[in-house]
Amino acid sequence: MREIHVDRIAEAVREACLEANYVAGEDVRRAFTVARKREVSPLGQQVLEQILENMAIAEADRVPMCQDTGTVVVFAEVGQDVHLVGGGFEEAINRGVHEAYHVGYLRKSMVERPFTARRNTRDNTPAIIHTRLVPGDRVRLAILAKGGGAENMSRLAMLTPAHGREGIVRFVLETVQLAGPNACPPVVVGVGIGATFDRVATLAKQALLREIGSENLDPEEAELEAELLAAINRLGIGPHGFGGRITALAVHVVSAPCHIASLPVAVNLQCGPAARHREVEI
Repeated sequence: MREIHVDRIAEAVREACLEANYVAGEDVRRAFTVARKREVSPLGQQVLEQILENMAIAEADRVPMCQDTGTVVVFAEVGQDVHLVGGGFEEAINRGVHEAYHVGYLRKSMVERPFTARRNTRDNTPAIIHTRLVPGDRVRLAILAKGGGAENMSRLAMLTPAHGREGIVRFVLETVQLAGPNACPPVVVGVGIGATFDRVATLAKQALLREIGSENLDPEEAELEAELLAAINRLGIGPHGFGGRITALAVHVVSAPCHIASLPVAVNLQCGPAARHREVEI
């Protein structure tokens, strides 16, 4: 049994939130550099160049890449041989978020009551936390700062098995088409397939954590990703909706077993310029 003080959890979350908002990941920079070379629209090229410049300024000046610094979503894997001491696990995560958003002067975007007063919580808590118990004596945290604009354009459908693969493709393309410029393209498209109504949306969000440009080891999922990416980039929406070839940087698919009567599909869109996430192991 390995003891981990929850102060280490809070510190890791604080640093991950700050770095995610200030410094674009190498995979994101690489994807935008490639996109700039492939984009044929002059206006689209200009947008992509400005996004890359914005990334450089944010890192150099330690300021957020985007004014929307996101809802903090945490995917936590806690080893079953870990003994957390010194307080509550979720309390520590929220303490880390609180500290990051105050120290880093990051915008606080969370409200207490979604349908009445909508008072701001003033520290961007609570985080959305997904926790799994896994073998081992480590804690792994994948932390995503999820902006509201792209999140609002995400959708879920309970298809039937008769819709099949064609129905999935049709639904994903329809979602991106309806989002248009509102999700701040070029986007990363997370697609969850299977499981249940509640789980499929989590799969779609989890898909966004994968490194852009990395290979999907499942051949069927990889084939579907390639087909969807090509089809999305034929829609002509382009960078920030000004038209062009690059509407999406990547499509990431995660699937899971489901009931014989069901075919759940969720699409979670992520603004490419603010594809902010960090992973840490304690």
